[in-house]
Amino acid sequence: MVMSVLTIRRDLRDAIVAHARKDHPDEACGVLPGAAGSDRPERFVPMENAERSPTFYRFDSAEQLRVWREMDDRDEEPVVIYHSHTATEAYPSRTDISYASEPDAHYVLVSTADEAETPFRSYRILDGVVTEEPVTIQE
Repeated sequence: MVMSVLTIRRDLRDAIVAHARKDHPDEACGVLPGAAGSDRPERFVPMENAERSPTFYRFDSAEQLRVWREMDDRDEEPVVIYHSHTATEAYPSRTDISYASEPDAHYVLVSTADEAETPFRSYRILDGVVTEEPVTIQE
């Protein structure tokens, strides 16, 4: 298996971290679409955490339908699906793993548990198997 790497622009990474900090103590979530087949995130789409919870996130189903239709219309796919953990490390929970339904997406987690730093980590989640991957930040 080829080792995958998430390559992301600094402005998109910073937007994810800012969204996570803004929504703390609740989990933040969203998607970064990119051109279909490109594996490059191009747009930042923050989404509503329908649970408004510090321990769980769920996309609002109507908002998710609208965003996924918009991606289809633009010939895009969800390259990154992100959310934050507010009290634990940036590693997928059992619930996160069970909800991972996009086999080609990079699942990004940030942790806002520590005010001084915000770990930013990326995973592939396929058939319940979690594989951490390196992240390359582009200026």
